[in-house]
Amino acid sequence: MKGSRCLHQLTSLRLLSHAGRPLPAAAAGDNGALFRLHSSSQPGGLQCPQREVLRHFHSSPACTKSQPARFVQEEDKTRDKSLVAHDDLFEQVAKEAKTKATFNKVIDVYTKRDIRRRGHVEFIYAALKKMPEFGVEKDLTVYNKLLDVFPKEVFVPQNFIQTMFNHYPRQQECGVQLLEQMENYGIMPNIETKVLLVQIFGEKAHPMRKYQRIMYWFPKFKHLNPFPIPEQLPEDPVDLARFSLTRMANDWDAKVTVYQLPCTDITESGAEVTLPHIVGIQSPSQMEALAKHNPCRPVFVEGPFPLWMRKTCVYYYVLRADPAPPEEKIEEPYDPERCFMYPLQLDLDLDRDLGDDESFDVEDLDEGPVFAMCMTSQGDQATLNQWISGLQQSNPILGQIPTLFRLGAGPRELRGVGDTDSASGSWFSSHVHKEEAHPGEEAEAAVEEEPRRSQGVKQ
Repeated sequence: MKGSRCLHQLTSLRLLSHAGRPLPAAAAGDNGALFRLHSSSQPGGLQCPQREVLRHFHSSPACTKSQPARFVQEEDKTRDKSLVAHDDLFEQVAKEAKTKATFNKVIDVYTKRDIRRRGHVEFIYAALKKMPEFGVEKDLTVYNKLLDVFPKEVFVPQNFIQTMFNHYPRQQECGVQLLEQMENYGIMPNIETKVLLVQIFGEKAHPMRKYQRIMYWFPKFKHLNPFPIPEQLPEDPVDLARFSLTRMANDWDAKVTVYQLPCTDITESGAEVTLPHIVGIQSPSQMEALAKHNPCRPVFVEGPFPLWMRKTCVYYYVLRADPAPPEEKIEEPYDPERCFMYPLQLDLDLDRDLGDDESFDVEDLDEGPVFAMCMTSQGDQATLNQWISGLQQSNPILGQIPTLFRLGAGPRELRGVGDTDSASGSWFSSHVHKEEAHPGEEAEAAVEEEPRRSQGVKQ
């Protein structure tokens, strides 16, 4: 202990001898030594000032200037800029046309630009958003090529703890999002997708579990619909109308009739007029029901009603009648040979208990018969009159039955916003003007509504 104390005193004396010399500023800054004066007690009662050297710590200049809040803001800005940069990359490469070739070219440009694939998560999110614009949202090879953007064997967990605590959650979430977009568009993965997922995330990661669920459920629901819709719908409006009406009629004996093909006609004044297509369908049972209809009761042309065929929306119109009153209903005798697959009527004499209820609570809603259906690209009253005239050739009773048009807002009113606003504004102003001019004629206005509704009657 005495030797170490003497060595410490000698070191202190050496520092005191150098204390009178001024140190250069650079040397003082480089060494960073800190001194502290203290008084040490001697056995003789003397006190002498000494300097104790504190431990030197090397620190980077960036640590003294670090501000966590500013770094968080800068990180958010760089993330937004990276997404904008990836969107700009798609726009720059696909200036001429947005096709599958240009989309693959963007992926090749990104993969060759940086071997370490920096910002690959943002790039994949931007690519998933741009896929519908390029028309590749249903292409399996493009999805596999996007999966190939992930670095291989980097995000694979090495032990069960990493697997349990969601190893690299941001990358796994991106992979699950890619598989969910495939699921939304009905794209079934293949063996190449599985190999890529195993190489990127391993066999126990969330994207691999998502892949297993898709492969379990997709084959079960692929052919579940007994009336499937083809992937490619007809582009011709007449063929599309024929396919849609046949699908709705659900009757093998129904006959599709094309009353008018789309064409361009020139009037006497020299103006060109585009004539719409008119396609109708009617079955023999509907013709028979229309022939038995009471001529005193009118029939109605109603529509348009939307029908979605995948992403295409078409509109149809129906010729129907109100339900017959109870006194006009005639119960036809049951034909046992009408259906051989299952019985249409059961007469079972079964023993019933005292607690059995013989009455059935069945809500029977009679909406009235439907006599025919049609599709047209212009659903105004003049066009539908041509359809009724064509139906009258095969259904002569229509000449004796009044026809009323109940047409709602649909594709026939597709016009400019300015025209609609001006028309509604003029109607509103004239209506308000009439009310101000004649405030006491509300009863007469109510009486005059009936002739206005009957203007669309075709005798």
